[in-house]
Amino acid sequence: MSLRARKFVGTVVLLVFLAVYAMVAMALGASQIVIESKYAQGFYFLIAGLLWVLPAGLLIRWMQRPDKVSD
Repeated sequence: MSLRARKFVGTVVLLVFLAVYAMVAMALGASQIVIESKYAQGFYFLIAGLLWVLPAGLLIRWMQRPDKVSD
């Protein structure tokens, strides 16, 4: 797959992933974490707010790989 195609596919996947991740994190936070203490809520939202960075970073690394040169 060419670099240009990987960037396009990666961008679409990243946007869909972030939208779904945000909705799931919000739903979980609104339904389950609301009954916990303020510290537990803060910890949840801190972790949920940073957790998306790991898969996004892996996807961006994949998007930036140079094209393989065929002989």
